[in-house]
Amino acid sequence: MRIFGRDPVLFLNSLSAILGLAVTFNVGLTEDQAGWVVAGVSAALGVIAASLTRPIAVQAFTTLVATVASAVAAFGYDVAPTTTAAINGAVLAIIMFITRGQVSPVGPTAPAAQPPKPSVL
Repeated sequence: MRIFGRDPVLFLNSLSAILGLAVTFNVGLTEDQAGWVVAGVSAALGVIAASLTRPIAVQAFTTLVATVASAVAAFGYDVAPTTTAAINGAVLAIIMFITRGQVSPVGPTAPAAQPPKPSVL
């Protein structure tokens, strides 16, 4: 499956970064809420992306690093939601650049081979 000739996982990871960026535009969320939104969206879209690629481990690693980086920024340090979103976007961009050549999209499965029909004498 391709979207505009591109792997859908690129769109999912980009969407995750864009939604993280949207949190920074003062949409009425507290720092904790913004952290949960950025980390949650990153994790959810990452799981979907991992299900669309083979091997799963590369995309799962990308998701894990981006989600943990966002969560550490949001909950481990006293930083603004803008910083949390910036860390998430940067980590996603860097890791996508590094790992995309190591995975391939899941293609449609071929129909199962049917056994030959018995010949009639």
